[in-house]
Amino acid sequence: MPQLFEEMDSDRQSRQPLAARMRPRKLDEVVGQEQIVGPGTALRTAIENDDLTSMIFWGPAGCGKSTLAAVIAEHTACNFENFSAVTSGIPEMRKVIQRSKELRSATGRRTILFVDEIHRFNKAQQDALLPHVEDGTVVLIGATTENPYFEVNSPLLSRSRLFRFEPLTNDHVKALLERALADDERGLGGQSIRIDEDALDHIVDVAGGDARNALNALELAAKVAPAGKDGVRTIDLKIAEQAIQKRVLKYDKNGDNHYDTISAFIKSMRGSDPDAAVYWLARMLAAGEDPKFIARRIVIQAAEDVGNADPMALVVATAAADAVQFVGLPEAQIPLAQAAIYLACAPKSNASYVAINRANEDVKERKAPPVPKHLRGTGYAGAKELGHGEGYLYPHSFPGHYVEQEYVPKDAKSGVYYEPTEHGHEAKFKRRLERLRRGAEPDEAE
Repeated sequence: MPQLFEEMDSDRQSRQPLAARMRPRKLDEVVGQEQIVGPGTALRTAIENDDLTSMIFWGPAGCGKSTLAAVIAEHTACNFENFSAVTSGIPEMRKVIQRSKELRSATGRRTILFVDEIHRFNKAQQDALLPHVEDGTVVLIGATTENPYFEVNSPLLSRSRLFRFEPLTNDHVKALLERALADDERGLGGQSIRIDEDALDHIVDVAGGDARNALNALELAAKVAPAGKDGVRTIDLKIAEQAIQKRVLKYDKNGDNHYDTISAFIKSMRGSDPDAAVYWLARMLAAGEDPKFIARRIVIQAAEDVGNADPMALVVATAAADAVQFVGLPEAQIPLAQAAIYLACAPKSNASYVAINRANEDVKERKAPPVPKHLRGTGYAGAKELGHGEGYLYPHSFPGHYVEQEYVPKDAKSGVYYEPTEHGHEAKFKRRLERLRRGAEPDEAE
């Protein structure tokens, strides 16, 4: 029976991706980040002594944050809980906290809570975690690709030690690939594979410091490389180029995919296609886009492309943005979808957007005359003596609460800024302004 279980474990491991199989199991196998876990460093000593305190790992994808957490899980006598900030929320966190309290009460054993992508926790989720970090119920290890000074609450950050992970160098990535090629147990060592030097260098270079990306490319190249007469499969440059044709577009704040997808999302709402808007929303969330960024774009869209054609659009958009902060993912996707659908279905007007752009142009290009005296403030001593407010006509004292008077000096303004459309609520604005601008009495019903 033991032999059967060993065979089952071996078969299960063989089905794992190469990057997962080659993940280091002990500190001496970790490549890179010598400034953090090299011999004699404070963190290495703490890991070896199983005396860890809460910490945040900050660095780019594929540099070893999750790998080091996995190594810690192998070394520690503490209970180790793996938690995803993307797929789990406060209810799941409460279950983990409760288990940790019960374990500590029964055995005295501490719990290490590893939170991957901790920047995706909203303020409420981070606040819910804080007291349990403070009282020692859990030792937090948070991993993030985003700047924790912006994405992690100050109280939580102040109770954690921050470790900055650097991108792996080409030498680091090359060493990992060579290890995978030589390893008979977990890697490709027993598969009669040879790689040309220029092919290896190509994979290393294009991987851009991302070890996972490099190992995935090597595994694919090994699968497609043809066997020679001697039975050896050789990975040449052509095969390497096919396996990793270009650097994977990271879905981050500077990536092309980020800008292209948010553009498609915005244009779908502007084009009144709710299905397309929800599709691109789902794509962004699945790729790990920051929901706060999406919410901000929805708020801007409500004013820019719907505007006064449906003033409720801005109310719905800002409510969705508040909901993102309040509930967090995954539930926050629902108010985001509601707001995106509302904007897509609403009547459209960019008249407010055009108006502020016209005003900005005049402010930039024309002289800035002083504020006319009749419009100046009168709420302080001496204003009356200066003539401030003199000649001002109070609109509520006139029929229809309107009286014609100058509000902008003529030489400051090039022409009409706001030209309402015939769409939605804005059509009512249009009729009223047209009457006022041609000098007609305002309609009491408006």
